Amino acid sequence: MLFDTISQDIVVAMKAKDKIRLQALRNIKKYFIEAKTAPGANDELSDEAAIKILAKLAKQGRDTAALYTEQGRPDLAEEELAQALVCEDYLPKALSPEELEAEVKAIIAEVGATSMKEMGRVMGSASKRLAGRADGGAISALVKKLLA
Repeated sequence: MLFDTISQDIVVAMKAKDKIRLQALRNIKKYFIEAKTAPGANDELSDEAAIKILAKLAKQGRDTAALYTEQGRPDLAEEELAQALVCEDYLPKALSPEELEAEVKAIIAEVGATSMKEMGRVMGSASKRLAGRADGGAISALVKKLLA
């Protein structure tokens, strides 16, 4: 399970005195614990839920780094990017544009969508299946393109 892996990697980062990795892993574990203790979670965190959390944290880190770069703070941007990369280390391999298109076409066929009216059904299915392997914006743009 990802929760256990993160916990073990925190110890490794402490021993290696890797400050940025340790900070990122502790932040990840904090979000994992919050998800485990949320009402209705029954003190469990599935790998699927953990991947969604990791994808969200990685995206937030990249976005924050872009803001820092815009504001002329490369020191802070570098640290945010480094932490985002730590999150990405635990995510499944990202899909190439060709793989993403093939997956989305398969989902459209499964759902039986033929027009933009069914975009919500396609996106719901695609978001679940492709979580952590593709950016939601890229999925949405591709679904729009294929259904148009």
